[in-house]
Amino acid sequence: MPEQILSLRKASHVWTVEIDGCPGCDEGVYVPLSSEMADACERIAWDEEARAVVLAFGDGWVPLVEEDPLFQRGQGTVPPLVESIAALKVPVIAAIKGDAVGLGLELAMACDIRIGTMGARFGLPAVRKGSMPSAGGTQRLPRLVGLAKAMEMILTGTLIDGEGAEAVGLLNRLTAPHEVMSTAAAMAEEMASKSPLSLAYVKEALHKGMDLTLDQGMRMELDLYLLLFSTSDHVEGITAFKEKRSPRFEGA
Repeated sequence: MPEQILSLRKASHVWTVEIDGCPGCDEGVYVPLSSEMADACERIAWDEEARAVVLAFGDGWVPLVEEDPLFQRGQGTVPPLVESIAALKVPVIAAIKGDAVGLGLELAMACDIRIGTMGARFGLPAVRKGSMPSAGGTQRLPRLVGLAKAMEMILTGTLIDGEGAEAVGLLNRLTAPHEVMSTAAAMAEEMASKSPLSLAYVKEALHKGMDLTLDQGMRMELDLYLLLFSTSDHVEGITAFKEKRSPRFEGA
């Protein structure tokens, strides 16, 4: 087992979190991985300059064990892997460099955007082993692809290819394997050029709105809009538009 499973780096306003390939790892890798992920996400959450995150995995990292409740639920002092990512307020882009099956797909679905590669496979095959998804798979998949397709995928344990994942909305973009990181980085940089307050409020509205009625969601959207209306970033955005220049957002 490697001493350090995650690599973490920052360029300007974008953090990249990468799960290093460890094909020889056994079940014991997942508890320290979960702990490292929680530490990394806490570091990002406290960084006032952070505006976007790229989470890269899949090249040599194949999560085969899904039944470990300590890993899944973060019992005791062990934090849950997937929810650490889901809790980030900044946009998170999953750069999936290979298959995303089982826990790997649940991790990808906790991100806001998913970029996958041609030739990869995606699915939640837990029923084949007499189990079921337990890190958000039954909840996030139908929100992404619709109830009917999610039912089919989870109840049969069928895997779909990259083209199929893109067609049903599970992937936002499909690229060649050598382009997945550059595509994710370019998208993250594009997001990072926007107001971090706008990014955070839009993400909040989109996620929380899924659990509200339309009227409730509209009221929440208006509340968040009014909060942005009084910010310096909003003034800068209007001023930059009038002056026909790129805005210089500061997150205030």
